[in-house]
Amino acid sequence: MHQQPPEPAPPTPQGAEPATVPEAGPATVSTARPTVAPVAERAAAPVDAAAPARVLVVDDDPTVAEVVAGYLVRAGYRVDRVGDGPAALERAAVNRPDLVVLDLMLPGMDGLEVCRRLRGRGPVPVIMLTARGDEDDRVLGLEVGADDYVTKPFSPRELVLRVESVLRRTRPAPAPRPPSAAGLTADPAARRATKDGAELALTLREFDLLVFFLRHPGRAFAREELMREVWGWDFGDLSTVTVHVRRLRGKVEDDPARPRLIQTVWGVGYRFDPAGREAD
Repeated sequence: MHQQPPEPAPPTPQGAEPATVPEAGPATVSTARPTVAPVAERAAAPVDAAAPARVLVVDDDPTVAEVVAGYLVRAGYRVDRVGDGPAALERAAVNRPDLVVLDLMLPGMDGLEVCRRLRGRGPVPVIMLTARGDEDDRVLGLEVGADDYVTKPFSPRELVLRVESVLRRTRPAPAPRPPSAAGLTADPAARRATKDGAELALTLREFDLLVFFLRHPGRAFAREELMREVWGWDFGDLSTVTVHVRRLRGKVEDDPARPRLIQTVWGVGYRFDPAGREAD
């Protein structure tokens, strides 16, 4: 049987030490010479792919730190790596991490004290690593503010998933941007709509209809579809849709008698055209 060559090392993020994955072996990390199996598939990406989370890995065993950092880099995270408590506090002060993977047994200053000091500066998620599996140690780690607790030996791939899970719980989800087009903006959270910065006085259904049009520009909808999607009705008087479209046009069109934004599509229904082109 021929031994498979090791995977190439993942790219090193700017500002981080080189993070390479050792040659293939059992997919666990221990306090000895941990080796890992190559990853066949890409690990889950961070919560916000547009702004990858920064993870600080703190472990005095350089091999363990390289394995953990390598898997995190491969998963798309930015990684800083240090080997002791004071260096962790210094690095966190310069580049505030979104999450810390922190070894409990560190020289000079143990992980519990590092966690206390990090939490004293502000909220930051912490996943504690330790070779000790006693319940008292796990409880103590959680009491000082650790969000999760992983006992060595562990699977690096599982650790990446735990990082993702903790970040999903602790990082605020970005608020969706209010839909806007052609000078019109509708903020569903505030129930506020504007045209060229001036607030529009819309009824509940007019507002919902505007939001729907803004979210589906260029597509023609039958009145039955609008009634189902905006009103939530599977049946009803379709003239209700006609009346509300007419009223909405009166508030968003420059010339309601010749609408350019909310156009009638003969034989179909209505279409919102952000370009405001004259209907055929």
